[in-house]
Amino acid sequence: MAKPQRAWQRMLSGRRLDLLDPTPMDIEIEDIAHGLAFVARWNGQTHGDWPYSVAEHSLLVEALFSRLNPGCADRWRLAALLHDAPEYVIGDMISPVKAAVGPAYGALDERLTAAVHLRFGLPARLPAAIKKQIKSADRISAWMEAVHIAGFSQTEADRFFNRPDPALISGLEIRLRPASAVKADFVARHAALLAAC
Repeated sequence: MAKPQRAWQRMLSGRRLDLLDPTPMDIEIEDIAHGLAFVARWNGQTHGDWPYSVAEHSLLVEALFSRLNPGCADRWRLAALLHDAPEYVIGDMISPVKAAVGPAYGALDERLTAAVHLRFGLPARLPAAIKKQIKSADRISAWMEAVHIAGFSQTEADRFFNRPDPALISGLEIRLRPASAVKADFVARHAALLAAC
């Protein structure tokens, strides 16, 4: 009889997260923030002295989501902040690779997302309208990142991500910072949104 393969990962919090069957009890925000602060967007192919982390991207997406949806409930802002949370354990893959990997990646992502959402009082599956608005903010962030740090021309970024309204992104910037600083900001923003909920 074959020994079952290990499907869990020990987190720095001491939790054991079963990647194939995650439970909300094994989710800790410090683990998410730590992992996302060390996961590089664009497979690390960005300009600058620091990689652009998924945690930094998540902070920007939440800010963009809030601008796109003024007055929306804080719980949906929290959902925007956590939109890439599963990547703290499964990493970030560019969209063409996700498509090539197929539905198994999406299923894994969905299970982890549901556990994260339930842990922090969100519905396992977001309402379609909220998910669509988060995706809009995500695409705007991708355009900004593509143009400012990932080597895309504006024409190329416009073709893949659609150029955003300049007023919407006014005053926002792509920040490259040490993981410890990004992690601290992510945890603090999460705490503020959770308290507001």
